Amino acid sequence: MISSKEEYRFYLEADRVALGQHRRRPRPIDDTWRYQRLLRKVEYYMNCKRSALSRAYFYFLYIRFHWMARKTGFTIHPNTIGPGLCLAHRGDVVISVNARIGENCRIHAGVGVGTEVRYQDKAATIGNNVYIGPGAKIVGAVVLGDDVAVGANAVVVRSFEAPHQTVAGIPARKVSDKGTEGLLVRATEVVRAAQAKAPQPAGAPAQSR
Repeated sequence: MISSKEEYRFYLEADRVALGQHRRRPRPIDDTWRYQRLLRKVEYYMNCKRSALSRAYFYFLYIRFHWMARKTGFTIHPNTIGPGLCLAHRGDVVISVNARIGENCRIHAGVGVGTEVRYQDKAATIGNNVYIGPGAKIVGAVVLGDDVAVGANAVVVRSFEAPHQTVAGIPARKVSDKGTEGLLVRATEVVRAAQAKAPQPAGAPAQSR
């Protein structure tokens, strides 16, 4: 969750790398990237800004965010997904407000991460470096470990907590130990490595990530 301007910038850069974008800023046609940048800006103002003027600007941003959501088909609540997010394509993606998703998650069109009817306040907890294929559905308070790949159109209704596995089918079951190798960009690792190599301004404190 973004808690400072430094983290806000880190999220923006990690998302850019995850999306495979080489430009510094999106063009008007880059709807997915523009949506992700607006998501991060909403999170920053929601979490970090408290003045009356900032709160007024936050509500303006939130209205823009909802407009972009309708345009792109994404329904993603702020503060649910870590840095390095890659929304692979425009199209319906619904993430519950109660879901928690880690770093470097790649999500394709048609994905739903939702609650059960009986427990509408509980949704999935998803680790780092997770790939969710087109049309997959993750239902209820399941746990997915790091480096888990969810196959296209899979329906996940139970936990797969062990790392480095691929699950598929209806209901989903483990089908291999391949995991997400080659399926996504570990963008946060790329950005942290670049930050570690970058020269620090004189007198600046060392970064600890």
